[in-house]
Amino acid sequence: VLPTDFDELTRQEHRLFRLRRYYASTGILIIIIPTILHEALHLQLYRRYEHKLARNGQEENWIPIGSTTFRLQGHPGGDGGEGDSSGGPIPERCYTGAWPTLVIEAGDSEPLGALQNDMRWWFSASDHQVNIVLLTKLDRLNQRIIIERWEEEIQTRRGATTTRRSATNPVYTPILQQSITITQNIATNPISYNVTRGALVLSFRLLFLRDPGPQEGDFVMSIAELQAYARAIWLRLG
Repeated sequence: VLPTDFDELTRQEHRLFRLRRYYASTGILIIIIPTILHEALHLQLYRRYEHKLARNGQEENWIPIGSTTFRLQGHPGGDGGEGDSSGGPIPERCYTGAWPTLVIEAGDSEPLGALQNDMRWWFSASDHQVNIVLLTKLDRLNQRIIIERWEEEIQTRRGATTTRRSATNPVYTPILQQSITITQNIATNPISYNVTRGALVLSFRLLFLRDPGPQEGDFVMSIAELQAYARAIWLRLG
């Protein structure tokens, strides 16, 4: 796909496919044709986060960015791509071209390794403005859902890491902060869902680019909520 053709595709409305990733140097464009299951994998997760925003009275301070097309930071004609669900704080990320602080990528047919490549692209292409990437992968063979939470750490010298964004000449390294597995147990009546490695925790500071104030704190998706999430996904498998 020529760069001019990719630019034209980004302007088309009501597309039946998503521009997952475009590599300008090779002209390779990877698309996703969203299915009901694919959309449920990320939307069911993102909407649970939005419900927590609303319950805490913070929905006015957050903007959904959805599957907006982004281009490599500083290179409008370079690589590009779209996430599945994303968003960022208001007013810090409420302007044209602003990158989200949170991105969710879902995979049904897409392998987990490919999703992890997508994660690395978001951190690098945004010049590290994306702070959290959630990957949610349906493993049909083993009847499980894998959720990974990735963040970056900054390495300033050999063997030393810090989360300070003001470090001189920092080296950013994606770190797997959480890996949660949800399996279906069909031996119970009703069917139950087993969650390993605890609740999903999203850092307030990384999402909103500030320390939490009074009555504010990290967003926790409990084991019960993750079980409900898995139940909603398996319903789509029918």
